[in-house]
Amino acid sequence: MIIFATLRMSIRALRRNTLRTLLTMLGIIIGVGAVIAMVSIGNGAKAQVEAQIASLGQNVILVMSGNFSRGGFAMGFGSMPTLTKEDYESIRREVSGVAASSPEVRTAAQIAVGSQNINSSILGVGDEYPDVRSWPIASGAIFTEQDVRGANKVAVIGKTTATTLFGEGDPVGQIIRIKNAPFVVTGLLSSKGMSMMGQDQDDIVLVPYTSAMKRLSGVTTFRSFQIKSVSSEAVTEVQQQITDLLRQRHKIEPGKDDDFLVRTQQEITQTATEASRVMTLLLGSIASVSLLVGGIGIMNIMLVSVTERTREIGIRLAVGARSRDILLQFLIEAIALSLVGGILGIFLGMGGSTLVSSKMGWATLISMDSIVISFLFSGAIGIFFGFYPARKAAQLDPIDALRYE
Repeated sequence: MIIFATLRMSIRALRRNTLRTLLTMLGIIIGVGAVIAMVSIGNGAKAQVEAQIASLGQNVILVMSGNFSRGGFAMGFGSMPTLTKEDYESIRREVSGVAASSPEVRTAAQIAVGSQNINSSILGVGDEYPDVRSWPIASGAIFTEQDVRGANKVAVIGKTTATTLFGEGDPVGQIIRIKNAPFVVTGLLSSKGMSMMGQDQDDIVLVPYTSAMKRLSGVTTFRSFQIKSVSSEAVTEVQQQITDLLRQRHKIEPGKDDDFLVRTQQEITQTATEASRVMTLLLGSIASVSLLVGGIGIMNIMLVSVTERTREIGIRLAVGARSRDILLQFLIEAIALSLVGGILGIFLGMGGSTLVSSKMGWATLISMDSIVISFLFSGAIGIFFGFYPARKAAQLDPIDALRYE
């Protein structure tokens, strides 16, 4: 009963000056709202990165050619032609646990259909490429292994390329000209959307890698291999087999650096999500500073309130109230300011996240953990910053308090 009476008294004290109460809560409201909004933006970016990496396919191992340096500057893996057709065939033949595989030859070229003329990415791949990338064929079919062996002039095109060249019509069976060579469209890829780098993955043309090497690019080596293992458990073993095989084929001595790079999808995911996690923590930490500022504001106002209500405190002590009752009253007032501000801040943060997502097109993901932690943290701030003013009020001498003007 005493606690409920103290709670009612605290609420009356807060309602006595509504504007000041609202302004005091404003720091907590903004702090909680900022934390939730920033964490949701960071979580949305992390989820988007994970989705983009997942679009590469499941259990994928990426083998890239060597790193080329010029003038002391490294051009990055994939810049030096160290992967050959013999390497690819050896991997297919000798590495166990491979479910599907495809080499990759990348170039760009003019594509013409009638009066339409566009520049698009041309990717020379194997017939298992859609299986490796988990990229379904929306219409038609992928070219066959015979097409790859014969370097036939066939192609599978992306949704954006198809819409640009053929409008809403079905491109399957149509002829497109790539560098003036006629290619028959055998299939239409389903839409993949934007990549992590902001590129349209659907603006693409797939051709047999043999056709790309002989008819379009003139290269004799590969930029990369994409290997899909039979299961997630087999990824590490397959990665090690590929590394050992390529080191043997390239005659790399023990202790020497590889002239290729082998990375698994899990490693790529960990690297990308770690960067997103650090960004989320940074955003949340910056936003949480405003929570501390709000707590300082609560302490300041509670100290002012103790000074203003010194005679009231003296009267309560004189008629029998105990020091712990006074302590509890002012502590409840501080906690109430923090918790109500925290609740309003939750709605502000959720609304801000939704607004950012709808108006700016950013991916946001509101986390229940961030809501709960922010709310509990706001309550903890009320206790921490409210305890000193409450203790100061409880330690007032009744006689001195009654004499206070």
